[in-house]
Amino acid sequence: MSSNTSPMQVQPRLTQIALAIKPEGMIADAVLPRVQTDGEKFVYTKFNTSEVFTIPDTKVGRTSEPNQVEFGSVDVTAATEDHALDDLVPNKDVDNAKNSNSGANPLDIAAENTTVLLEMAREQRVANLVFNLNTYSSSLRETLSGVGQWSDYTNSNPVAAILAAMDKMLVRPTDIVFGQATWTAFRQHPKVVAAVLNMTGGQGGLAASGYATREAVAALLELRRVHVGQAFANTANKGQTASYSRLWGKHCALLKIETAVRNTRSPMPTFGFTAQWGSRIAGTIDAPTKGVRGSQIVRVGEQVIELVTMQEAGYYFQNAVA
Repeated sequence: MSSNTSPMQVQPRLTQIALAIKPEGMIADAVLPRVQTDGEKFVYTKFNTSEVFTIPDTKVGRTSEPNQVEFGSVDVTAATEDHALDDLVPNKDVDNAKNSNSGANPLDIAAENTTVLLEMAREQRVANLVFNLNTYSSSLRETLSGVGQWSDYTNSNPVAAILAAMDKMLVRPTDIVFGQATWTAFRQHPKVVAAVLNMTGGQGGLAASGYATREAVAALLELRRVHVGQAFANTANKGQTASYSRLWGKHCALLKIETAVRNTRSPMPTFGFTAQWGSRIAGTIDAPTKGVRGSQIVRVGEQVIELVTMQEAGYYFQNAVA
């Protein structure tokens, strides 16, 4: 991200802070894991499912050649996108901190706060991609309404709905993603609680309050992990009264997340990943004209792009709860 002509000086200490910040309740890295690229521009594998599941004629005549097959994928060229934020720190704040006993370094604090906002922006991008009808094949998405929504505890049956969705998928999902509102309704649904109790013989799987736990739901659905997006964001324009909403809405998605993918051309089918060039970095830029004693700009940035590589490796429930 930096070069010999860049005014930004990468600072190891600030970079370590930027790499260490992992806000609670954010799930972007788990849902679309990071995969390193060889450069800013790269090639990734996108799966052509119709070819993967087309059975070829394997019979060979005594003097003929075997049929030649295609391996159900295409190479797509893409490029990472630059994402960064700046925070201006007056030099007098740095000087005052050196003379105090608080131990608080304004540059460190700026790196922490800026990284959190960078993480929130990434969380929003991933949520908007994963919880989007257009991301999925037309046969692997549905919009719930009325008595079919999982907040209707009398008429809906979310366990049956999820099991039916799994059977429609060409590849078995490994993970399930809930928005917090959906998870709250789902985990206390009487049919979910009853299914967990039946699975455990009435011996466990519920929190002290009687709600189903993430571990119990994963076991019930034979999935590896339950992800719950909890992050809030202020959606009001600057200067207006704050209005907070969840980044992950009232939806749910079943995904095959292949954690063994280590490069962008991996042959292993997976819903998607985040291509990343290099790592997140943080540093400073001198701003001598800002403030009576000048200032320093703390910049945190990374080069990434979120990609869906196999539409059929996911199933989406829009408006899962009211």
